[in-house]
Amino acid sequence: MTGLRTRGFPERAVRERARLGAAAAFPADAHYGHTLFGAEATADADQLDQLRITPPVFMPQRLEKLIELGREPLHTDVALGTVIGGLRSALPLYLSAFGSTRAAGTDQVLAASRQAGRLGIPMVIGENIVPMSGYGRGGEQTRRTALGRIAAYLTELPDGLGGVAVQQSTEDADAEVWNLVYSDPAAQPLLESGRLAFELKVGQGAKPGLGGMTVLDRTAAARVDEQFALDEVFGPDADRVLRCSSPGTFTEEILRQQIRLMRNNYPRVKVWVKLHPGRDVALAADIAWTAGADAVTVDGAEGGTGWAPVATLAHSGLPLGECLARIGPRADCLLTSGRFWEGSRVVKSLALGATAAGLGRAALLATDEDPEAGLTRLVECLALELRLLISSLGKYTPAALGPEDVWPTPAPSAAAPAHRIPEVLHHG
Repeated sequence: MTGLRTRGFPERAVRERARLGAAAAFPADAHYGHTLFGAEATADADQLDQLRITPPVFMPQRLEKLIELGREPLHTDVALGTVIGGLRSALPLYLSAFGSTRAAGTDQVLAASRQAGRLGIPMVIGENIVPMSGYGRGGEQTRRTALGRIAAYLTELPDGLGGVAVQQSTEDADAEVWNLVYSDPAAQPLLESGRLAFELKVGQGAKPGLGGMTVLDRTAAARVDEQFALDEVFGPDADRVLRCSSPGTFTEEILRQQIRLMRNNYPRVKVWVKLHPGRDVALAADIAWTAGADAVTVDGAEGGTGWAPVATLAHSGLPLGECLARIGPRADCLLTSGRFWEGSRVVKSLALGATAAGLGRAALLATDEDPEAGLTRLVECLALELRLLISSLGKYTPAALGPEDVWPTPAPSAAAPAHRIPEVLHHG
């Protein structure tokens, strides 16, 4: 372990899952026969956590499954495979972007990449990796480059599953990150198998409306002072400075045109768009899908970060649950991120219209606990919970979930563009 710590996140529980795997979905077996269990109060629960999963008494889809199988269905009959933004995935999960923060070490990032490949789930490479760590073809000294992460991911990736989404910010555009990846021989296995996506980063949950931020020593800052803004927030004599990325400027038309340019310039990749939890998130998501985005990621205000102002962490952006309520049920692929680490929160998100959930802080903690198998065990535990909870609703695929599976059922929001709400729910 490297001493990585989190605030406002169930670190102890995540590390336990990284050690124990599926067994951590239950109370410790040492308590069996000696302890009585029941629901516990969750005083600090957010809007999404406060929802209850509501299994019905009558389950017609269980009857359909019984007839299909010729026996009573079990939780092991739930099929978790899905399609995430045009990429086939073994689970309704993906590895979120880590950005260029140094909170996580290079070994943790590469270990998470390898295990995401092993699990057959998509992986997002965050913004500013190339400007800060290099691309990987220029003799950079770090293995943390974009190519280093792609190589680690491909090491154990099964055929036909997963894929890599590469983010690009304003500074990344100056470095022509997408051009580099699109034409690089190392990325051809992904491109030729249809498993490469580019993600336009419009914003993130931890600091809505702001660009990426990291803290650099003077030497590192001198290397990037032509690409990023540097702020002497720690004082002119301090040995460190704040590095600020541009948040980029978007209007409805700029977003629409950016997506069309992506589709035109990179016709062989999937197009993803990442939004911060803005008050107009439903309109922005609708514009992105209408313009041709294969997936829209909404990072709720609960989203993690390596560095952000205290004021934005505590007071800025809509909670993920409110974002889901405003967007409403859609036929399009909606990805969600923000404090995911266990199955019930994922099931609630899927019931409210998401196709998949991203693992960020949980993935880094799990690989910090065990670089070889921590993330794999965490996901095994989460997958067991998904199967148990989905089957408890009398359903057997993530796509079968709907708003009726949670209580209280969120009211349809006036912010949701009504003309895009499908008559029949499905999840891409």
